[in-house]
Amino acid sequence: MGIVIVDICQSNSINVYDIEAILESEYPEVSVLQNECLSFCGMCARSPFAIVNGKRVFAKTPEECLEKIRRQIEKELAFYE
Repeated sequence: MGIVIVDICQSNSINVYDIEAILESEYPEVSVLQNECLSFCGMCARSPFAIVNGKRVFAKTPEECLEKIRRQIEKELAFYE
């Protein structure tokens, strides 16, 4: 398991991308977990989002959200350098 965990809700629009394949190939330290529900009721319907090491990351578009997820991963990894 990675030192950075990215939780993704299966119903979220971020899943237009294969987030697991993208992030785990870019960052060997990352594990992406697909969850049936992350208990942020209604958020899935409103915007793409993920939870990166317990911090909620969201945006208006899946592309923007993926970029914000990458930035948060970089912040988390900087802690271990």
